[in-house]
Amino acid sequence: MTVDDAVMSMEEEDILATSARLDVGLSSLNLDSIHLPPREDHLGIISDDDDEDLKEESDDSEEEDFGNIIVVDNLPIVSKKQKFDKLEAMLGKIFTEAGAAELAKEKINGYKLGRSSYILTVSMFDDIEKFMKVPEEWPPLETKPYTTGENLQEWLFDEKARDQFVIRASSDTEILWNDARQSMPDPVYKRSDWTESFVKWSPLGTYLATIHRQGAAVWGGATTFNRLMRYAHPQVQLIDFSPGERFLVTYNSHEPSNLLDTHEVVINIFDVRTGKVKREFKESADKFATEGSRGVTPSRPIFRWGGGKEDKYFARINKNGVSVYETKTFSLIDEKPIEVENVMDFGWSPTDPILALFVPKLGGGNQPARVSLVQIPGKEELRQKNLFSVCDCTMYWQSNGDYLAVKVDRYKKGKKRTYAGFELFRIKERDIPIEVLELENKNDKIIAFAWEPKGHRFAVIHGDNLRPDVSFYSMRSGTKTGRVSKLTTLKGKQANALFWSPGGQFIILAGLKGLNGQLEFYDVDELQTMAQVEHFMATDVEWDPTGRYVATAVTSFHEMENGYNVWSFSGKLLYRILKDHFFQLLWRPRPPSLLSVEKEEEIANNLKYYSKKYEAEDLDVSMLLSEQDRQRRKMLKEEWESCIGEWKRLHEEDKLERQNLRDAEASDEEEEERYEDKEVEELLDVSEEVISFD
Repeated sequence: MTVDDAVMSMEEEDILATSARLDVGLSSLNLDSIHLPPREDHLGIISDDDDEDLKEESDDSEEEDFGNIIVVDNLPIVSKKQKFDKLEAMLGKIFTEAGAAELAKEKINGYKLGRSSYILTVSMFDDIEKFMKVPEEWPPLETKPYTTGENLQEWLFDEKARDQFVIRASSDTEILWNDARQSMPDPVYKRSDWTESFVKWSPLGTYLATIHRQGAAVWGGATTFNRLMRYAHPQVQLIDFSPGERFLVTYNSHEPSNLLDTHEVVINIFDVRTGKVKREFKESADKFATEGSRGVTPSRPIFRWGGGKEDKYFARINKNGVSVYETKTFSLIDEKPIEVENVMDFGWSPTDPILALFVPKLGGGNQPARVSLVQIPGKEELRQKNLFSVCDCTMYWQSNGDYLAVKVDRYKKGKKRTYAGFELFRIKERDIPIEVLELENKNDKIIAFAWEPKGHRFAVIHGDNLRPDVSFYSMRSGTKTGRVSKLTTLKGKQANALFWSPGGQFIILAGLKGLNGQLEFYDVDELQTMAQVEHFMATDVEWDPTGRYVATAVTSFHEMENGYNVWSFSGKLLYRILKDHFFQLLWRPRPPSLLSVEKEEEIANNLKYYSKKYEAEDLDVSMLLSEQDRQRRKMLKEEWESCIGEWKRLHEEDKLERQNLRDAEASDEEEEERYEDKEVEELLDVSEEVISFD
């Protein structure tokens, strides 16, 4: 076949022009090698009549959505099929776990591939076309006028230095100022059906989070509380902020209707400011559960944050150890967990990247239980303590990370009964020394334990009856800072919970729920009781962030007496508010003080000088309240006199009618009225009887 025979039905000029545009030499073209599409009408050659159809098909292709396609750059180049298959399997696993394309881009962009130097770059396929259309010359951006947003810390500048708190009652959520001087709350913001479950302040008080069927939302401000961001997570059940407020963790679990299906847990970690998902975990519940968990219900919170306010690390427990993630790439440190067989519990230091791990006995008792301290990110074990005859352990970190108390429940001989003691770790001292503390009466049950915030003391409620004892200890003993010492023991207290003031020194010994709300305000510096009061049926105790005031509440746990009381730190009742169907009260947290430790000490040493200003303000407020009270009494008196005057006016208008009713008696004065006494005799009965004189 020749070229001339093939082009008889086509114009030669068009063919030459097309061949020139495509850079195809016609002399070298072998038409026998061309296979046309099997179409009966025109053998795959499009005629002029098909132009409209072509245009429609072209338009459809231009509108085609490539949103489910991603492009991955910086993959390693492999030549051997075995390595290629391994790489393909690895990438398949990574992208399968990532989920949808948009989510995969967010999660995997910047992902480090194994221990190699390859860091993946992920782009959407639609973005490639956008990048190709970038003009050669950069057009200057349009300058938009700057609009000042709301200051989310404005509430800290309150002239009266008041604190805010949020309450939920019935379908209403309210935010109020605690105006102790006025002995009443000052309303800030109120909204009905604001949340479908509960509300939660962020750790520094910047945001208020609400729960909805579609996910969570955060709100902020001093008075307006506009919505700042939404986080899509259908049927969310629980939320948790990172200590520095950078991330929000949302959680929900789906219990299967079919027993053969798995109980699934879904956890998302969002960037608080952008609302983007940083990492998603979607696994069966048993992968989050520990050996000691009942069934497959995971311990909560599943993810626990560490590393202080910088939000560098978070960790979760699993059956083969503890998985520690870093928030730069949201991947495992060293691409593997800390391998600790059968770990039961763990906790972060509040200030340092140090993990405390509790591992029960293994091998039928051949390996004793132990508590280990592990430094992150190096995973170096700083200290380990073996524990024998252990039944259970509970760990308590002091707020500054200076101390760790481990309550150890041990079996007695025969393993029929247990007793409790404490292992006290001094974290900041050389080699982390450990002390053992046992109660004088080993048979006492430990009911509650609490560290003094930012201090060196702790309190323990212990005993076996309805009136247990409360003991106070110090990690310092006189001039010796390396020994624990007992300060005092209070005998026979109606208490089952301990609530330290955020500033230390003061503590509330509370008897909640079953103990009918007995409250004892105690000064640990002076070792004396300041007040003993009662908030009948109280269920909650909440100190404000300054330690000046404390709120106690009766929630819907009880059907009656719902509401809250606000007290001074010394136990004086300031005001009481009753609310039906009362659910929640939370003080708005404050961020850490910007003052240095030296400045705070200087203020404490010269408190009398600084307090003069506030004493004068208190006096002014007191006088103002007295004047307001006087004005209120004056107003009540004027209202009474006005009421009396109105009565007299109406009385005078009705005088003529009264005279007619009194037979024309003109006087209304009581003393001028005449009275007559008349005697009326009435014969009731007559009877005769014969009396004998014998």
